[in-house]
Amino acid sequence: MLTAFMENFTFSGEVNVEIACRNATRYVVLHASRVAVEKVQLAEDRAFGAVPVAGFFLYPQTQVLVVVLNRTLDAQRNYNLKIIYNALIENELLGFFRSSYVLHGERRFLGVTQFSPTHARKAFPCFDEPIYKATFKISIKHQATYLSLSNMPVETSVFEEDGWVTDHFSQTPLMSTYYLAWAICNFTYRETTTKSGVVVRLYARPDAIRRGSGDYALHITKRLIEFYEDYFKVPYSLPKLDLLAVPKHPYAAMENWGLSIFVEQRILLDPSVSSISYLLDVTMVIVHEICHQWFGDLVTPVWWEDVWLKEGFAHYFEFVGTDYLYPGWNMEKQRFLTDVLHEVMLLDGLASSHPVSQEVLQATDIDRVFDWIAYKKGAALIRMLANFMGHSVFQRGLQALKRNGKYVNIQEVMDQWTLQMGYPVITILGNTTAENRIIITQQHFIYDISAKTKALKLQNNSYLWQIPLTIVVGNRSHVSSEAIIWVSNKSEHHRITYLDKGSWLLGNINQTGYFRVNYDLRNWRLLIDQLIRNHEVLSVSNRAGLIDDAFSLARAGYLPQNIPLEIIRYLSEEKDFLPWHAASRALYPLDKLLDRMENYNIFNEYILKQVATTYIKLGWPKNNFNGSLVQASYQHEELRREVIMLACSFGNKHCHQQASTLISDWISSNRNRIPLNVRDIVYCTGVSLLDEDVWEFIWMKFHSTTAVSEKKILLEALTCSDDRNLLNRLLNLSLNSEVVLDQDAIDVIIHVARNPHGRDLAWKFFRDKWKILNTRYGEALFMNSKLISGVTEFLNTEGELKELKNFMKNYDGVAAASFSRAVETVEANVRWKMLYQDELFQW
Repeated sequence: MLTAFMENFTFSGEVNVEIACRNATRYVVLHASRVAVEKVQLAEDRAFGAVPVAGFFLYPQTQVLVVVLNRTLDAQRNYNLKIIYNALIENELLGFFRSSYVLHGERRFLGVTQFSPTHARKAFPCFDEPIYKATFKISIKHQATYLSLSNMPVETSVFEEDGWVTDHFSQTPLMSTYYLAWAICNFTYRETTTKSGVVVRLYARPDAIRRGSGDYALHITKRLIEFYEDYFKVPYSLPKLDLLAVPKHPYAAMENWGLSIFVEQRILLDPSVSSISYLLDVTMVIVHEICHQWFGDLVTPVWWEDVWLKEGFAHYFEFVGTDYLYPGWNMEKQRFLTDVLHEVMLLDGLASSHPVSQEVLQATDIDRVFDWIAYKKGAALIRMLANFMGHSVFQRGLQALKRNGKYVNIQEVMDQWTLQMGYPVITILGNTTAENRIIITQQHFIYDISAKTKALKLQNNSYLWQIPLTIVVGNRSHVSSEAIIWVSNKSEHHRITYLDKGSWLLGNINQTGYFRVNYDLRNWRLLIDQLIRNHEVLSVSNRAGLIDDAFSLARAGYLPQNIPLEIIRYLSEEKDFLPWHAASRALYPLDKLLDRMENYNIFNEYILKQVATTYIKLGWPKNNFNGSLVQASYQHEELRREVIMLACSFGNKHCHQQASTLISDWISSNRNRIPLNVRDIVYCTGVSLLDEDVWEFIWMKFHSTTAVSEKKILLEALTCSDDRNLLNRLLNLSLNSEVVLDQDAIDVIIHVARNPHGRDLAWKFFRDKWKILNTRYGEALFMNSKLISGVTEFLNTEGELKELKNFMKNYDGVAAASFSRAVETVEANVRWKMLYQDELFQW
């Protein structure tokens, strides 16, 4: 039972827990943190009277409340524990916290919770570990001007004469504490009902509801519940699902059962100002959270070391579920590669990586298991499994969990992928004497070979994986059908039919496997030749996979630097989005390594040459305000956007002119006619090319706009300036919570760091303000690590490396793992420049 005092942000609470005593004891220990406990009582179950409490104390080191009794509790008996306490509704991001927004010129407040992974204990004393599932009956007393929400529907509301009301919620099914939730706000809602009778509501600020900004999310949530009910063959287990859009939240969203909470910019969508990429973002976050209602809430990993199971599944299903909503978009087959696979293989190619399943011994270890390895590598491994089992067998497995796989011991194969860190690179070498013979070897792929020798945990580990290697053989006129080879040794000899002098071989078809493939140079040349003569012989996913593998293999020194740059010469003929997207993402880190060098323009010119033909062919989008956002061919619009982005960021003259004209037109007419899908590119390019007045104009628009998607890109555009004074001004403003939301400040600092004119400023700002930043984000999963990698990943001089190491000397704490990753990344950058930069410019 809670009573919330919204005018001074405090609450009082009373918890009653029924506990079964297994072994005789004089102590009851449960989790509690930052709560003031006033009174503790313990009674035997039926009317046996009280057990006298000798005393109680909080033990902050392990975040527990210890209750000391005057007599021993008997084994095999039930007791009732009652705790009366009070606490603050904190102005932060975890536990039971407050947030605010402005409506009709006045500031309004709301209280909301974020308990995952270990913050329920800040809101009420409880057994705060996933395995202790219990049923919860929540009551909330608040002023009648507010409404309250929780996981279950309200059963009864009792109005009192002094303007207060108590909402009693129905009892929950068995569940863990981390996805319990409540909220107190003055929001309004829209609702809909699924085929099976589940009531879905979306709650948000009244003005957002009025504008219809929540309608899209509400509509797809209904369809997604129906999709998952059918896919898992398990009905949704609660009577209702509320989606709550809040202004301030540490994560994109949280899957609380029956009350999922989203940060506004990941759920509100204003069709008149949203781009396709924003629509996709919103869609995938919702698909992810709805999946968790089954995978995470109904069934829950026993302990945090296996959090990758729930997160990997939900992340993989972001693509499967979006394919259900938009069948032509090919998310699982295509977009997965660039957005998940290529991204996580960058991280997992570091010697400082870790397995998806990692030991958790204390509360402070929990934060580090929630990282992109758990989410994205988890998803990539699940996708690999789904593909070698076959999708229908995989789905049957989820429904029945009976082992009806092929003749593959799934457990044995998957253990190697989940318990070992990193991933293999397969090298396929043709035999010079016998034409159809090949040698296949596997080794642990690491970007920086010298880091491998330094890392003790890797020195004596000869990691081996069982690898489902699919291959095809082809030449200019014919491609063989796919064959699979299970590679389990360090080195193996195989016979491949059809392989002759003029034929190429391609491995890891459609990149369904979580590994990279390298070939002898002769085979690379044949593949490049094939791409240039007729790239459509290879599937879209294969082309994207080749591009990413080639850039990564060259970056790590497994391949000459010219191979990836030769591969992208075929792009002038490429009409599909995915290979362009893969190339763009692979060029990005390379660009950042070179963007402060005097020879930079050699590289720059080469990229512009590859982009020019397609840029001219595709042109700019027309302005489309007829709401036909989604009907437009998604692939085509995304391709055009990608090419315009490359053209503008590498300095194509026409692209620069176009962007300047569009911005100037907006300023002079005060009507924004910039096509939605390229707004962010135009804003950023305009700010970088034009004078301070444009910066001030964008700054003013950032303050006046109410559409969350628009606010985000206006803020990011301000970081594109070439003017170091403006960049410094922006950095300093970013920490003012009245101006920039807590979760957005990080993005400002990171974007300034990506700008070559601001990289050293952001790096210095980060070091100067580290205490403030660490206090603000230290406990929020992801935030700190995102910030640390964001400001350091493109540092690449000996001097910057030294600054980083000196800075770390004085710091030891939760972020230690992020800092050691940062050092390894910067060391690899410095080493790459020393070894390969000249070779690249030379070519």
